[in-house]
Amino acid sequence: MEMLGLDPAITNVNGGAIALGHPLGCSGARILTTLIHEMQRRPAVRYGLATMCVGVGQGAALIVEAV
Repeated sequence: MEMLGLDPAITNVNGGAIALGHPLGCSGARILTTLIHEMQRRPAVRYGLATMCVGVGQGAALIVEAV
């Protein structure tokens, strides 16, 4: 994060990977639900980014805008 200049106060605020825990096959739903709840808790946040590795070199990303 330091090399990329990312602010730790707004980057992966609840931890990640094993620290969060979720049922097998529920990664996307859990990540997106957590992102939406965090955005509701922080009214100044307009955009959120949810990303995940889906295996075999693939990945998925979603940008969410609060309206």
